[in-house]
Amino acid sequence: MTDARHTKVLIIGSGPAGYTAAVYAARAMLKPILIQGIQPGGQLTITTDVENWPGDTSVQGPDLMIRMEAHAREMGAEIISDYISALDLSQRPFVARADSGTTYTADAVILATGAQAKWLGLPSEERFKGFGVSACATCDGFFYRGKEVVVIGGGNTAVEEALFLTNFASKVTLIHRRDSLRAERIMQERLFAHPKVEVLWNHTVDEVLGDDTPLGVTAVRARHVETGVATDIPCAGFFVAIGHAPASELVQGQLETHHGGYVKVKPGTTETSIPGVFAAGDLTDHVYRQAVTSAGMGCMAALDAERFLAGLMT
Repeated sequence: MTDARHTKVLIIGSGPAGYTAAVYAARAMLKPILIQGIQPGGQLTITTDVENWPGDTSVQGPDLMIRMEAHAREMGAEIISDYISALDLSQRPFVARADSGTTYTADAVILATGAQAKWLGLPSEERFKGFGVSACATCDGFFYRGKEVVVIGGGNTAVEEALFLTNFASKVTLIHRRDSLRAERIMQERLFAHPKVEVLWNHTVDEVLGDDTPLGVTAVRARHVETGVATDIPCAGFFVAIGHAPASELVQGQLETHHGGYVKVKPGTTETSIPGVFAAGDLTDHVYRQAVTSAGMGCMAALDAERFLAGLMT
């Protein structure tokens, strides 16, 4: 026999959006239940120094998420370590089924499942994540002042990352597997005109090279797609910019999405295509993807949910 729980507000996801939504929903006396998911704390748990969180000149990503979780608990949110594997938005109350066997019903749902950067899938890439390998230049570019970095990718994200990194790095090498970029023409022009940028065409990355003590990147091994010739490119940082994948599998075919799976919300709100279902953070944000904007949307989602629930009572 499975357990059944009911809540006014079910929050799915535990990054800055989810925890902030929990704080606001708890303060509104909605007694929210937050299901943390497979990666409690979200993408910030694989980030080391965070220097753009207001109020902290420097904070470790995992430490920040521990503090946010503690804050949500202190406000009265119930936080559960579980994973929602199925969500039915076709009936009311909404029904969510967890891996533990528990079934949750909810009058309102806040989706904060986030998005994950796409990676190359190299063992060496995994080894140096957070120690020279990153998927966010705006998060980590500051640490590479005066150093050489490498970016891989060919779309808008890669060009944006490369141009942003020129504010700090002494040299930026952009590696692309083809002989032309997919990025917008105006962005390409800016990239090609920048004196700090060099583009390496028709290459892929085979391996990230580095040291053990201290753990850090020293180079990447690039290979020509036609000749197979390998070249080691010295660098202190390697930025993977081949896109992001929103974690929207739970709501595929149920909610309206756009831009490759991001949940679509009504402009200026967190309202989705189903009343009572709200989306916040990287799950819906394909533009900014910052912890502070995710937290802001978490606040909005809780306030939107509170107004929705108040309307049900009138």
